[in-house]
Amino acid sequence: MRTLVRALFTLAFSILLIVPGHSLLASDMMKLTIKVVDERGKPVDRANVRVVFKQGRKVYNLKKIIHSWELKTAQDGTARIPAVPKGDILVQVSAPFYQTYGDTQTIEDDEHTVEVVLKSPQKQYSVHEDLKK
Repeated sequence: MRTLVRALFTLAFSILLIVPGHSLLASDMMKLTIKVVDERGKPVDRANVRVVFKQGRKVYNLKKIIHSWELKTAQDGTARIPAVPKGDILVQVSAPFYQTYGDTQTIEDDEHTVEVVLKSPQKQYSVHEDLKK
């Protein structure tokens, strides 16, 4: 009997928290697409993309609080995140044979696409290059 009462109380409490909060949180959420291309405009597939929520808004899950997303781009160079809090986000992109990209952006749109252009690595620099001559 106690277990049943506890289960019903937990269910009712969860519904009260989720349903009103969901309608409020839905207006603070956006769909984010990150498009990663190289300097020639070709898509970069399998690039590592990390999106960090900087402005104190977090995505709440019943199990944990999500502070960031980590995923890879598809063959067309895009990574799609269905629900991200509006506000300041940090976008970091890294891929083999390219320089790492990182930038903080303020986004208040319902749908937004972040265009990222990855550059080729720079030539290696050495202090001892003058000594070789």
